[in-house]
Amino acid sequence: MRNLSVVTEFILLGIPHMKGLKTTLFVLFLSFYIFTLMGNLLILLAIISSSRFHTPMYFFLCKLSVCDIFFPSVSSPKLLFYLLGNSRAISYAGCVSQLFFYHFLGCTECFLYTVMAYDRFVAICYPLYYSIIMSHKVCTILAMGTSFFGCIHATFLTTLTFQLPYCGPNEVHYYFCDIPVMLKLACADTSVLEVMGLISVGLMPLSCFFLILTSYSCIVCSILQMHSAEGRHQAFSICSAHLIAILLSLMPVVLIYLQPTPNSWLNATVQVLNNLVTPTVNPLIYSLRNKEVKYSLKHIFITYYLSL
Repeated sequence: MRNLSVVTEFILLGIPHMKGLKTTLFVLFLSFYIFTLMGNLLILLAIISSSRFHTPMYFFLCKLSVCDIFFPSVSSPKLLFYLLGNSRAISYAGCVSQLFFYHFLGCTECFLYTVMAYDRFVAICYPLYYSIIMSHKVCTILAMGTSFFGCIHATFLTTLTFQLPYCGPNEVHYYFCDIPVMLKLACADTSVLEVMGLISVGLMPLSCFFLILTSYSCIVCSILQMHSAEGRHQAFSICSAHLIAILLSLMPVVLIYLQPTPNSWLNATVQVLNNLVTPTVNPLIYSLRNKEVKYSLKHIFITYYLSL
């Protein structure tokens, strides 16, 4: 990546209009961050340790938990660091890395939600062919594909942003390096790049959401044809939980990047919710409310306690 900039570091100014709330924000954000790490690590522990969860659905949930561990870790440690009164400076390379990994993990999750919706579609609409269609090989290809295309998308956006010269102001009016705020600091005309970047970021989640909606529409039609009331209730329960998680993840992205007139305070608030709250809620929505997962965790803790 070519660096034409004379700027060697940037200053993160943080969340707009939040002066005087450093201690409160630090405690709040740290709590969410810890709960996110603990919740997703518990899911990984439960799924890996029990053979009953070695199915395609839980395989994809494992990958989602890994993404949910790393996604908030892109921006949260630096945010917590300067909320304690430490330096707000971030190196040029650190800024590039932050932007790349934020969009890499975000895009990977978006594609993963689409794959998970397809998995549920096959499981409910074609149950007799599920093990054939969602074989180990297919699941591995789909999981690797989400990361591969996420990497391509993030590389494109990062290259698009940092091919520009940064030779003047270095104060980022945000709490991490993201495309809209970085383009404002460039010493060149960014109008074409802004349109390209925002279309790329905005249309990707909308496209995924359309595919997800298509999958769940077919699922609903299939559920309504079920004769068992218990089966309908269980299927609706799983699908509604998944849709809530998907909406919590994708809608903030659309709101932030497709606004006609961006609002820095609204963007930062929505971004914080997306970075910290959604990864915290995902374990509760997908797995920790599941009786089998809770039983598995209970069994693990009892076994560990008895072995002491």
